[in-house]
Amino acid sequence: MSEPVLRVEGLYVAFDHPLGKVQAVDDVTFALAPGERFGLAGESGSGKSTLALAILRMIKPPGWIQAGEVWLAGTRLADLDEDRMRAVRLAGIALVPQGSMNSLNPVLRIGRQIADALADHGLRLSRGEEERRITALLAEVGLSESVARMYPHELSGGMKQRACIAIAICLRPKVIIADEPTSALDVVVQRQVMATLARVQQELEAAVILIGHDMGLMAQFVDRLGIMYAGRLVEVAPISEIVVRPRHPYTQALIASLPSLEARGALIGIPGLAPLLRDLPPGCAFHPRCTMATDRCRTEKPPLRTIQGSQVACHLA
Repeated sequence: MSEPVLRVEGLYVAFDHPLGKVQAVDDVTFALAPGERFGLAGESGSGKSTLALAILRMIKPPGWIQAGEVWLAGTRLADLDEDRMRAVRLAGIALVPQGSMNSLNPVLRIGRQIADALADHGLRLSRGEEERRITALLAEVGLSESVARMYPHELSGGMKQRACIAIAICLRPKVIIADEPTSALDVVVQRQVMATLARVQQELEAAVILIGHDMGLMAQFVDRLGIMYAGRLVEVAPISEIVVRPRHPYTQALIASLPSLEARGALIGIPGLAPLLRDLPPGCAFHPRCTMATDRCRTEKPPLRTIQGSQVACHLA
């Protein structure tokens, strides 16, 4: 097996809150192989985006990284000073953010924003070289040369999202983190954006972490899926295994909630609400919503253990 391009070990992230500490990421460990597509799924507030920001060392006060290590291609990111870490962002690990309208500068043309990303990482190009580089990047994501002269408000939602992908791949990163890249887009544009992401990922031979809560989208895109609940990874398995044979009750409930054309009828939801991260229940955090919970689930926190090639944090698995 090839050496992981990204390795996350025992990562903890917390936030200060007037009512108590919020444990947003709780002992997350996983590895990402070169060229792999890894998904992170779960309800809103489960810690997916916080985990992505922690990998990029972009957690700001009142949050902080309590413990854990992140390794990129053999480099321990905690050893880098802020200038070197800034150089790693975009060149080593790039983020396609959620909400392209909020991440693009509304008063700068798209071409200027790409050029700024290149210049910020030390690329000094002539005017002609810069224009050719920007045109090629836009072509890679299916946008015309004219988009470089346009402002974000002149683009559709899908075009803005593809412009964000163009910025993310401008320095050929080893890892691309896509944080809900299709949120607020209709299904046709979602497919276009995901096809663009898949194409550039193959061209760059980069690994991708896809964050979201759309299980159907995950099933079509990723090779391996991690399920997060209350800041923890509760199941990690190949997507073919997790769809057919989910082992954690939370994963089973997520799969069961997907609508089906074959079995029409009432939609099945997950009872209750996700717990507050500052006031987690004892034992397994999912036990108040779990129909199979036992006394052990209510008192003992289950470790993430390996079962037949899958990892699952459940006493009943």
